[in-house]
Amino acid sequence: MMTNKLIARLMVAATLTAAAATGTAFAAGQQDAALAGAAKAGTATNDEAITSKIKASLSEQKQIGVTTNDGVVTLSGTVANTDIGTQAIQVASAVPGVKEVKSELTVASK
Repeated sequence: MMTNKLIARLMVAATLTAAAATGTAFAAGQQDAALAGAAKAGTATNDEAITSKIKASLSEQKQIGVTTNDGVVTLSGTVANTDIGTQAIQVASAVPGVKEVKSELTVASK
């Protein structure tokens, strides 16, 4: 039951993040396409910076793994409760450069 609630909360958080990004993404889409080649060179460095910022913000949650690929952040691991999972998603979503947050977090059974 706790896992279902976490999944539902995570889906809502991801949807809200995507909806907020969509409004500005359309206008910038044409410019992004023109700069795509130049941006590829800096993507790995930017991904590392994003991952570092999120890990620093979640430093007390050592059980949460963070990976970033082309601005898409994946959170993984087991959390004690849904509130911790939701907070981790919110923290990751707030970092500049994050395009999307995917959650592979699970809630520990008691």
